[in-house]
Formats: sequence, structure tokens, C-alpha cells
Amino acid sequence: ADGPRFLLTHVEDIAERKQREMQLAHRASHDSLTGLPNSAELRSRLSSRLCQRAAHTGALEPVDAAFGHPAFDAAGHGFDYRPGGAEAYDAFDHHVHTVAPEGERDDGTKGLAVLFCDLDGFKSINDRFGHNAGDAVLIEVARRLSQCVRDGDTVARLGGDEFVILADGLGKADAADLAVRLRNEIIQPIRAEGRAVRVGASFGIGWAHCGMTADEVLKSADERMYVEKRSRPKQHRRAG
Repeated sequence: ADGPRFLLTHVEDIAERKQREMQLAHRASHDSLTGLPNSAELRSRLSSRLCQRAAHTGALEPVDAAFGHPAFDAAGHGFDYRPGGAEAYDAFDHHVHTVAPEGERDDGTKGLAVLFCDLDGFKSINDRFGHNAGDAVLIEVARRLSQCVRDGDTVARLGGDEFVILADGLGKADAADLAVRLRNEIIQPIRAEGRAVRVGASFGIGWAHCGMTADEVLKSADERMYVEKRSRPKQHRRAG
């Protein structure tokens, strides 16, 4: 009370540091060549939509977390069980199950479509014209895929010449139409290293639903893609 009063303030501009942190986080979750979400980010986005219980099963499978296993809340979302009633799972009871269309016909169900895309004839472009031409093709394919989907859909690059599109709220006919539109965009000539080249594209359509893991969903779409690829004549899968 009798002496001078001091206020010591330290101010530091951390904008540059935060920008570097954001750049590092982006590099960790996105493909360096195309700028698309990478395999890890794709699996993260897909997993966030899927709980551990199948949407069509009725039984819950709670397990005490003391044994190291997840329990499930009334909506089927995994949580670590703790005594104490509703507060133990309030954060999870608004989960909406991801469901998938069933059967061969479009039954009107809207779901999370997973389109697995593999480029046809891409290796021959690398072999004939070099990796710079191949990179140019991948960058242009990524751009075309991104332009053909809606805001909120995900276009990711798994690696090599494989891409995956996550598109929510689609029925079977919608997903098939989207695959046709994407293929028609991809097969248009691409300018690479001063020449026009073409690639084909094979699509497999899988459906995500609760009770599946992200890897199971991707494997299902991948298998459908190979069935589709084998069913098309070789001359329709050529590039150059």
C-alpha cells in the first residue's frame, strides 16, 4: 500500500507458430501431391460416422470398462461404462445410426455411399511418358473428382491411382449416377507434359452402416470395384 504498483505484461505474437502448426496438421492428414485427404483422414472421417453396434440388431452388449472393453449406450454408440445413471452416456445418446440400402433394387433408403475409384491404364502413362506426366494426371483427376461432388462430400486419395469418395444421403440410383458422372469426367483428355493423354476409371460402390469398421467398408467397395473392372472389355480400359 505504501510503495509503487507494477503491472508486468508479456505479449507474444504466436500467429506464425500457429500457422506452422496448422500446416503440419494439414500435411499429416492430406496427400502432398493432390491436396486431398489421405488414407488416415479418410478412415477417420468414415469411422466417426460408424458406431460399434449394427443398426438392425436389438440387443445391447454392455461390458464393464474395468475389463478393458467398450460398452454401448441405448443408441449403440461405444462408451466406457461408469456407474451413475444417465450422466454416464448423455454425450452419446444422440447418435443416429448410419444405414445402407438393401437388396439389388433401390428401396428408397438413403445412406452413406463409398465409391472406390481405380484408374485404368495409368501405369502405361508412367511407363511411356514418365512420372511427371503421371503426377499431372493424378492432380487433374483429383481436381475433376472434387468439382463433381457436393459440398460436404469427401474425395480422398488412398495412394497410387486409387481414390475414394464418401457421399452421404444417396440412394442406390443416386450413387450409380454419381459414378457415371465421375467416370465421364475422368475419361476426358488430360494435358500432361505437353501432350494429351487419357485414363479410364473403374468404380465400386459400397455402403457404410453401423456395425462395420472403416476397413470393412473400404474392402467391400474395393471388391465391388474389381468385379466392375473385370466385367468391362479391355479396350474400354485403355489409356494413352
